[in-house]
Amino acid sequence: MREITHFIDGAAVSGTSGRFGDVFNPNTGEVQARVQLATAAEVDRAVRSALTAQRDWAQVNPQRRARVMFEFKRLIERDMDALAELLSSEHGKVIADSKGDIQRGLEVIEFACGIPHLLKGEYTEGAGPGIDIYSMRQPLGVAAGITPFNFPGMIPMWMFGIAIATGNSFILKPSEKDPSVPVKLAELMMEAGAPAGVLNVVHGDKVAVDAILDHPDIRAVSFVGSSDIAHYVYSRGTATGKRVQAMGGAKNHGVILPDADLDQAVKDIIGAAYGSAGERCMALPVVVPVGKATADAVRERVLGELESLKVGISTDPAAQYGPVVSQAHKQKISDYIQMGVDEGAELVVDGRGFSLQGYEQGFFIGPSLFDQVKPTMRTYQEEIFGPVLQIARVESFEEALHLPSSHQYGNGVAIFTRNGRAAREFAQQVNVGMVGINVPIPVPVAYHTFGGWKRSAFGDVNQHGLEGVRFYTKVKTVTARWPEGAVEDSAFVIPTMK
Repeated sequence: MREITHFIDGAAVSGTSGRFGDVFNPNTGEVQARVQLATAAEVDRAVRSALTAQRDWAQVNPQRRARVMFEFKRLIERDMDALAELLSSEHGKVIADSKGDIQRGLEVIEFACGIPHLLKGEYTEGAGPGIDIYSMRQPLGVAAGITPFNFPGMIPMWMFGIAIATGNSFILKPSEKDPSVPVKLAELMMEAGAPAGVLNVVHGDKVAVDAILDHPDIRAVSFVGSSDIAHYVYSRGTATGKRVQAMGGAKNHGVILPDADLDQAVKDIIGAAYGSAGERCMALPVVVPVGKATADAVRERVLGELESLKVGISTDPAAQYGPVVSQAHKQKISDYIQMGVDEGAELVVDGRGFSLQGYEQGFFIGPSLFDQVKPTMRTYQEEIFGPVLQIARVESFEEALHLPSSHQYGNGVAIFTRNGRAAREFAQQVNVGMVGINVPIPVPVAYHTFGGWKRSAFGDVNQHGLEGVRFYTKVKTVTARWPEGAVEDSAFVIPTMK
């Protein structure tokens, strides 16, 4: 059986813990590989390699670091098909979606190619008599990323792309459920010209996570996962003096006003709710139609779309989504569906009985649809993270604004309308970090920034864009004077610029 090792100091490294995690093929339910789980000593080995590499890497000028990013981009594009197939084989998402996963990460690499411009500091000439002031951004040292199973290509590149471009070295702890693509990315980074130790990959569970959070030489940690773990990572990491950004869960809403283009809105919502089997933090699992007529029309159109929605194996080009990542996750989704029934929501479509001929042991679950969902229900309050769409009916714009604003999560929200004033008012007032106007999945492009509010994010600095550059750097400000002539007397008061 294939064994997935760590990647430390530019080479594959076998672990010593004797502990392993199973890596499944979600299409068949079979174990296809096992991944080594790191000890704290192996995390320390990766950090020592990263420390050594970072000292020299930080001295490489930004333009040369950018050239490594350009070459890394070229190599990813060269290997796109193979990477997507590998990603799908472990995650279960369809090939087209896997390519999208990698492409969205690659867009942050493209952004990082502009690092010489992004690192330019500020300069003030003549701030005082013969005095100039300038600032510079310098790398933190060793940074680390802890990434989830749902985007094994995109999210690691969101993190290490900017961290490495700004002169840091990086320790990546990917999900043990689909770890092969992150290792391939590290190998390609070395092929692109990054020195050994600049990007290391250690696999593991809580042992590895705690070792990262406690290690005194790791200066920053970026995390994406569930909110409870995000809070844990943020609390433990900051307690040891680290800079931490920890992105948590979500329950994104799609508000549909009566004047919306319902055909387009429903098609958008179907893709956003069921794409990638709902395993996205920016999925849209709650639709909020305003008014009974709108709600009835939305329900009818959703049912029509579900009749033609195709679930298949990840290599089926006609499939719109594939299996979920594991049997345990499939069971969790099924349990939430039953919870919704028990809570009194109307289960209009039940996907629990879905089975794909020839792949009966795969982790497939069909699309499910609930109507009459109430804010008091646990299935509304919590993140299901599966192919389940809930209709939460409201009677007014104010109610529609209140639902996402008062929810514990505040990652993303969308509004569908032709009314510019209503859209503007909604975007301005809603208590959510990312807003789409007639856009169902409002993930910003790489040169803007990604981040939610409330329990969807812990920490003050978001992912990628200029926020990412700020997160992985520290500012140094220099005040310089070059005196000429007579020596001035010492000043015993605080300097001013009079």
